[in-house]
Amino acid sequence: IIRLCYNPNMDSLSEILLKAQKNNWAVGHFNISNLEQLRAIMETAKKINAPIMIGLSEGERKFVGLRQAVALVKAFKEEYGLPVFLNPDHSHSVESAKEAYDAGFDSVHIDLSKLPFNENIEGTKEVVDYVKSKNPEISVEGELGYLRGESRIQKEIIKIKPEDLTKPEEAAEFAEKTGVDRFAGAYGNSHGISVDEPALDIERIRSVRKALTENVAMVLHGGSGIPDSQIKEAIKAGISNIHVNTEIRMAYAEALRNFLAENPEETTPYKILAPAVETVRIKVEEKLKLFGSVNRI
Repeated sequence: IIRLCYNPNMDSLSEILLKAQKNNWAVGHFNISNLEQLRAIMETAKKINAPIMIGLSEGERKFVGLRQAVALVKAFKEEYGLPVFLNPDHSHSVESAKEAYDAGFDSVHIDLSKLPFNENIEGTKEVVDYVKSKNPEISVEGELGYLRGESRIQKEIIKIKPEDLTKPEEAAEFAEKTGVDRFAGAYGNSHGISVDEPALDIERIRSVRKALTENVAMVLHGGSGIPDSQIKEAIKAGISNIHVNTEIRMAYAEALRNFLAENPEETTPYKILAPAVETVRIKVEEKLKLFGSVNRI
């Protein structure tokens, strides 16, 4: 299997995230379900010279195909010469995470956050050990804390409970015992876009950052719908990697609906899909500029 990212002249994901952390910016992570979304994201990253992470959830992986996703990203990487990292977003089992790595993904996310603390540590460590035994340069992410919601527009208020949030002392223990490179926590963020406006606990982010060692990057999931001002504060507090999915899906779907409503007789796929690609481009550029990712290569 040929990995995507380890060009000797190109920084690893861990190196890029450390630079982001030290200089108060964040790497954008965007999920895809098809070639059109990937093209839009990659063209935008090329345009503004930004490192990028491409994610596929378990459902998205099943639809696109593991090896197919690897091949698509590899093709764009070779053409554009960008540092792009393919990540199996929210692998909810050890087997799922290993399967993605074995297929050629060059980053791994194992999410066992719904399990009891010790079981989460055990499973996450198993994935870290497995991946690092094969390639120590691969960046592995673990998750602690309960993120409510799904990657869609929520029709109800998402009530985040205090016990959902990540505790700094547990974050430190989790990172130390598992050996993860990236740490995802719960700080008032949720998946999808809630009816009410999210309220990130910036002080908690800052406290978790202090509890972790410098070489462990902090990840913010559920970046869709969070006000720009809170995103900027989160980055200042220590977040160096931000995931966005629902806003990409919304932009894509709305453009498709509008085009088909206005052009009901059109049957040519590339004409139907072109507005969706452009809308995703605009959304991704907006996010990367917000994250401070411009000209970071």
